[in-house]
Amino acid sequence: MADVNRGNRPLSPHLTIYRPQLTSMTSILTRITGNALLISSLLVVWWFLAAATSAEYFAYADAVLTSWFGDLVMTLSLWGLWYHTLAGLRHLVWDQGIGLDLETAYKLGYAVIGGSVVLTLLTIVVI
Repeated sequence: MADVNRGNRPLSPHLTIYRPQLTSMTSILTRITGNALLISSLLVVWWFLAAATSAEYFAYADAVLTSWFGDLVMTLSLWGLWYHTLAGLRHLVWDQGIGLDLETAYKLGYAVIGGSVVLTLLTIVVI
């Protein structure tokens, strides 16, 4: 049967009126970094396959991955790896029922973002 009160019901919040929260943004970013890591791992596999194919093809693949664009992609992939790892650890903490209050959740969110940037910079400097 048709819902006759359809026009009187409130609609779900739309993106234009919904104010994003840190917890929702970090959750979305975790999903994005997970998918981006899959793509960057395919680039590394391509590099290894090129090394196994021929010297000329490896030189081409190596030139792509060591160019400024390749360096940018690999640096962002490194950040994505650290971010995804720290966000996973945060979820393991949440799975134990710890830190679910809003104040602690925000602190953990900022810790994941800041920690991923710091660990990325440390990894670049050390390596």
